[in-house]
Amino acid sequence: MSINKKKYILAIDHGTNGPKSALVSTHGEVINWSFEEVPLYTEKGGLAEQEPQEWWEAIKKTATKVIDDCSIPVEEIVGVCNSSQWSGTVPIDKDGKPLMRCIIWMDTRAASYAKKFHKGLLQVGGYNLFKMLKWLKITGGGPSLSGKDPISNLLWLKGEKPDIYNNTFKFLEPQDYINYQLTGKIAASFASIQLHWVTDIRDINNITYSDKLIKKLKLDKEKLPQDLKWSTEVLGPLKKEVADELGLEKDTKVVMGAPDVHSADIGSGAIHNYDGHIYIGTSDWVGCHVPYKKTDIFHNMASVPSAIPGRFLIANEQEIAGGALTFLRDKILYHKDELLQEEAVPDVYKIFDNIVAETPPGSNGLIFTPWLIGERAPIDDHSIRGGLYNLSLEMNREHIIRAIFEGVAFNVKWLHMYVEKFIEKWVKKEDPNRIVNGKIMPELNIIGGGAQSDIWCQIFADVLDRKIRQVKNPIQANARGAAFIAAVGLGYTEWDHIPKHIEFSNIFTPNPENRSLYDKMFKEYVNIYDAVGKIYERINE
Repeated sequence: MSINKKKYILAIDHGTNGPKSALVSTHGEVINWSFEEVPLYTEKGGLAEQEPQEWWEAIKKTATKVIDDCSIPVEEIVGVCNSSQWSGTVPIDKDGKPLMRCIIWMDTRAASYAKKFHKGLLQVGGYNLFKMLKWLKITGGGPSLSGKDPISNLLWLKGEKPDIYNNTFKFLEPQDYINYQLTGKIAASFASIQLHWVTDIRDINNITYSDKLIKKLKLDKEKLPQDLKWSTEVLGPLKKEVADELGLEKDTKVVMGAPDVHSADIGSGAIHNYDGHIYIGTSDWVGCHVPYKKTDIFHNMASVPSAIPGRFLIANEQEIAGGALTFLRDKILYHKDELLQEEAVPDVYKIFDNIVAETPPGSNGLIFTPWLIGERAPIDDHSIRGGLYNLSLEMNREHIIRAIFEGVAFNVKWLHMYVEKFIEKWVKKEDPNRIVNGKIMPELNIIGGGAQSDIWCQIFADVLDRKIRQVKNPIQANARGAAFIAAVGLGYTEWDHIPKHIEFSNIFTPNPENRSLYDKMFKEYVNIYDAVGKIYERINE
């Protein structure tokens, strides 16, 4: 098959806010896309769930729309590939029906089970040292204290909802549930199953379940997907009824795909080892591909199997980034109470951008911490919460809004510091020429909805003191990454060709006039966590 022959992929970017379906060429051009919001159900006590049927209906609606509204012949659409939110749990019965809502990556109800798992005489940072050494050796990580990993969800379900646990035929990640809906086949990718922490990844080319670890957890292996595949492998053709409903050919192939973290890295163009990117969506992360297995347990990050066969990807995530702006919009400025039912909510994000651009850097000394639902990295703390610090009467909403933009950037810098330390030895040994003025990652590609904001990109450049490359059409990076995964899997392109297809809208360089200000504020940002962490732990026990 010629890699120069352009075809099209139906790419599904299934995020927390809702799914986006896009038609993307095998060269990464987004031809058409559609988005449908889905509800997020939260309650005090750590509950965070979504309804799988609402995902599926939204995916079918958006996919049908982009196919119907496009002039591309359906026979030119050669594949379907999904990229979903990661670290979720959908229990299904033998008929494939969900037994409850999906427990998503935000949910912390299993924290007590994670802490129980880590009980022992010798602990480091709350983790059981002996258990974690065993887990780290085999799978690169283990149940986090926050209880947000799928493996903790399974322990919680077994203890708190035994009827659901016992009646479950398979526990599926959101990624694998959508693939099941598309094909009727149950499988997991090496990427999607990783956060269950029960796969042996010591040999990246021969990943298998670890029966030893599953037995220690006292879980039922048969309730996990038994078929494990690389992200580029074909799972099967579309189910006939799905193909008919979407209007696609019945032999259209469904490629396994990968979770959002993996697809976004590929969609950002950061294909080569140590090429870094920042994702700013509801949550955020800083990542790059690496050639080796490694874990930084103290800052909750590890290299895990990538969507690229035989490669690793640094996995980490911070809970809230753009979600802080959504919170400001929906819960404070435009709350859906009776007085505002008939009023249209304006494009508030553009208004935020204009306000921030006119507000001086530093927000008059106001610091926002975006820990609205706890944090994962570089500290794993489910009880920490967000706040505005140094608020005073001479301030106004302009300072608050800019402080939110800057606070997210401070949080990303906090994580970025440890990502650079994670790869520093490898880069110095293998590729020292990429180091500029002592900076291991002198430039980063930025993607996600937040990357559409020019002023936010400049703030990231100033706070991180790094060149920020704004990927063109950054909100489509996940869909583009899913399309590239399918294109490689189906033989229409190669990994090394992908960076050639990535364009940049702008390059943002740090403003030296803001260096001392932001360095000072970042230092105090970290000090805030050290000062208030225990207070929040007591309040939110």
